[in-house]
Amino acid sequence: MFLLMVVIFILGYVAIAMEHPLKVDKAASALILGSLIWVTYILGGMDILGLGFSPAWKDYLLANPNAGTDAHSYIDFIVHSEIIHHLGEISEILFFLLGAMTIVEIVDSHQGFKIITDRINTTNKVKLLWIISVITFFLSAVLDNLTTTIVMVALLRKLVDDKGTRWFFASMIILAANAGGAWSPIGDVTTIMLWIGGQVTTVNIIAKVFIPSLITLVIPLVVLSFTQKGHVARPKVSTEKEHVTDPTTAFERNFIFSMGIGALLFVPVFKTITHLPPYMGMLLGLGVLWVITEIMHRNKNKEEKSRVTVVSILRKVDVPTVLFFLGILSAVAGLQSAGHLSILADYLNQNLGNIFTINLVIGLLSAVVDNVPLVAGAMGMYEIAPAGSMGYAANFMVDGNFWELLAYCAGTGGSILIIGSAAGVAAMGMEKIDFIWYLKKISLLALLGYLAGIGAYYVQAMMLGHV
Repeated sequence: MFLLMVVIFILGYVAIAMEHPLKVDKAASALILGSLIWVTYILGGMDILGLGFSPAWKDYLLANPNAGTDAHSYIDFIVHSEIIHHLGEISEILFFLLGAMTIVEIVDSHQGFKIITDRINTTNKVKLLWIISVITFFLSAVLDNLTTTIVMVALLRKLVDDKGTRWFFASMIILAANAGGAWSPIGDVTTIMLWIGGQVTTVNIIAKVFIPSLITLVIPLVVLSFTQKGHVARPKVSTEKEHVTDPTTAFERNFIFSMGIGALLFVPVFKTITHLPPYMGMLLGLGVLWVITEIMHRNKNKEEKSRVTVVSILRKVDVPTVLFFLGILSAVAGLQSAGHLSILADYLNQNLGNIFTINLVIGLLSAVVDNVPLVAGAMGMYEIAPAGSMGYAANFMVDGNFWELLAYCAGTGGSILIIGSAAGVAAMGMEKIDFIWYLKKISLLALLGYLAGIGAYYVQAMMLGHV
């Protein structure tokens, strides 16, 4: 049963990766995967836990010395201890994402992002490339990289007419979105997971990962600055119809944009002041924004209200993505509880034994497989070391080198292949970017930036005396 859990996870992961050929949404595969992992776990609980690989079971026996080793004790441990424990951690991430995605949809439905798009006037390729990339880099730090990619690729269609040129711009949006999300506690799902899990704190993740993330974007930008020449042709798109049917005023767009961004930025402040989980701050911001929009649109007709009220906006929220995270995180939690991840951690320590090499490999793997289970796996493999730890263990303290570098590598490594990140998949779908084209034109640039960023983090750690 212990090995069967691994086989189920691999098969489930293949089904997720083969989403398009199979024509089965990855959320469905992930939910089945997460459920089957725990079904296998509890059916073979006596054999699996009897192997002695589960740190959680050992801790449970220490905390409950009267617990036996019969079937009832194993079931009680899995059902009433482990599932409840992991469900609590997973729910924090899911509610955070649900609140964030809803706030972004509220801003988007009010055309709030036009504040940014309407101010870009240049047609110079290089200048526009830098502007788009820098905006994406910082916007992704506030929003999530998937939403930022969708917004910025949609913007490209108003700025660039030529498909080939637009592919280069869209590719740089992928790199910039992933890089921007890595250094912000609310910019990327994997960084959110580390932040909520307590592995990193707001100020330190920004201070330590910002420069490596910036370098991983600047290196490809500099190279493309020498290859992209001339000016872009603007497409002739009429916005008259959109203007006539727009249910919001300029004041409402600006106000909701400011409130939405403010609500997202408020979350780290909320956590610092109250010490409550970040999802509570996110839901508080959503609730306030919900009340404001209800009051703002109370006198509008039914048709206009149907497009801008939160009730209607909630129907647009990407629920399958939330369910995908539920499934995949549940599966990883099962492997963590049973002891698979502790075995993997020991293997990496014995054969690599260097946090920079381990994270470099994790980042490269994230170009092939989803970075969410990779980070979830790493969080399960390694415990947070106590404050004041010395030597190798110091890397695993809160804000230790391992966790900060993990946020960078898992966040930016996915840019190496277009299918390696949610941002890449979204851009690929929207612009029909060819996988082989991206591999030939962008992958090497992304790899150079990725390695340069790791080098920058290493130098930075040496200068701070953390190596």
